[in-house]
Amino acid sequence: MKKKLKVNITIPVYNEEKILEQSIDNLNNFLTLNFTDFEWEIVIADNASIDKTLTVAKQLQDKYEKVKVIHLDEKGRGRALKKTWLASDADIVSYMDVDLSTNLNHFPEMIRGMQKNGCDIGTGSRLMKGSRTKRSFKREFISRSYNMMIKVLFFTKFSDAQCGFKAVTRKVVDSIIKPYVEDTGWFFDSELLIIGEKLGFKILDVPVEWIEDLDTRVKIIKTATDDIKGLLRVKKNFLKGIYKIGK
Repeated sequence: MKKKLKVNITIPVYNEEKILEQSIDNLNNFLTLNFTDFEWEIVIADNASIDKTLTVAKQLQDKYEKVKVIHLDEKGRGRALKKTWLASDADIVSYMDVDLSTNLNHFPEMIRGMQKNGCDIGTGSRLMKGSRTKRSFKREFISRSYNMMIKVLFFTKFSDAQCGFKAVTRKVVDSIIKPYVEDTGWFFDSELLIIGEKLGFKILDVPVEWIEDLDTRVKIIKTATDDIKGLLRVKKNFLKGIYKIGK
């Protein structure tokens, strides 16, 4: 009997005591019913929360066999993802936002699509044809402007760098994330996608249904500033020839 591939689903959280239990209940139930062709685990990565998030996370770990908890003493989504993914023994590692703003039906679609099409990176897209989104004009404008900036600087083909819904193979973790991805915050996604595509890794873009979380922890101005700094750093590194396969 062929061994099932193992998939890690990481949920990075910071002060999410109010919605964490419901989200993990929903995710665990969904995967149990709709993801039976894979072995899977859910890892709650607590980003130095100062409310009762860690307590709730540990209760969920006790409640569900496939739920684990990792605690970090420092904030940063990128930091949480890198630590969790490097520590995981899964064949494919992934993450989604705790609010489950992306329709969960797209998750099996993305993972199976990566397998079928020989892709090492899968990413949800709110900007390509077929996607359905509900968000403010401000968020829509900023997102489209930022992704256009990426295309101008790097001539990339992927459509949405910032959607909190991604998966990568173990090869990508070892070849890109471990040696090259430096950002510990929100730019982590962009850095991963840009370096991955430019080094020849095949990316699966999946149009998704996505609803904006009005209680988001994202500070738009600071995030935008950090993103621009990150883009310039990555561009400089490319010009220096720093990024290579098999480092």
